[in-house]
Amino acid sequence: MNITDFIKSALEEDVKDGDHTSLACLTEHDRGEAKLIFKEDGILAGVEVAKEILQYVDKTIEVECFYQDGDSLKHGDLIMDISGSAQNILTAERLLLNCMQRMSGIATLTKKYVKAIEGTGAKVLDTRKTTPGFRWFEKEAVKIGGGTNHRFGLFDLIMIKDNHIDFAGGITNAINATKEYLSDKNLHLKIEVEARNIDEVKEILATESVDRIMLDNFTPSQTKEAVDLIADKVETESSGGITLETIRSYAESGVGYISVGALTHAYKSLDISLVVK
Repeated sequence: MNITDFIKSALEEDVKDGDHTSLACLTEHDRGEAKLIFKEDGILAGVEVAKEILQYVDKTIEVECFYQDGDSLKHGDLIMDISGSAQNILTAERLLLNCMQRMSGIATLTKKYVKAIEGTGAKVLDTRKTTPGFRWFEKEAVKIGGGTNHRFGLFDLIMIKDNHIDFAGGITNAINATKEYLSDKNLHLKIEVEARNIDEVKEILATESVDRIMLDNFTPSQTKEAVDLIADKVETESSGGITLETIRSYAESGVGYISVGALTHAYKSLDISLVVK
């Protein structure tokens, strides 16, 4: 992800031919100081992104940070002091806050899921259920919150899901076609296959060709049965509507990974404010 390209595009969307309010109210010589305040309890994320946004808008803007990405903050904590051109601070304000508020919300939610399965050995994964154009930031926030990134996109992992299986005429057909494709293209990608029941787990195992089996919409007891059957032959992943209330029961089944789409599509942005000093 090229963060500079993102910032350029986001500012073009927001500013276009000028931040006319700031240009009207202030002169280019007006300088100011502002502080960034955390307004809720949670995990801070997006500090490094905020610094890049400010530097892109105006390299002379000075920033003093008091906390870093991943720190646990309380309501009222001072994140950073900002000083420089008043016009340019205000031009950067909304993009900076949009990124930090969303990233902090994701990091905070991720941390809750990670703590819920502490001590089990399972890892919390994100998914591709992300905001178009903002995926890198959302997945970075998951990492800041202690989670683990799954594939970034369609290009870096083979994930054979139910629709691929049904279109291909079955699990074995889909896996065999995948092996042939990877060989023909000289690609070295791991293969993950979704299973909808124990019989499909058995069929996937019989191919001896995959790296991970995703147990989709299994109950915790069904997950344990599948994990025992798989017996470390391949990696295991649980998926499908798993919540904070249920995630530990899945983790205690012995599954290695648990994917949670809610991390990036059902989080609540945290309140952060930029206040003039």
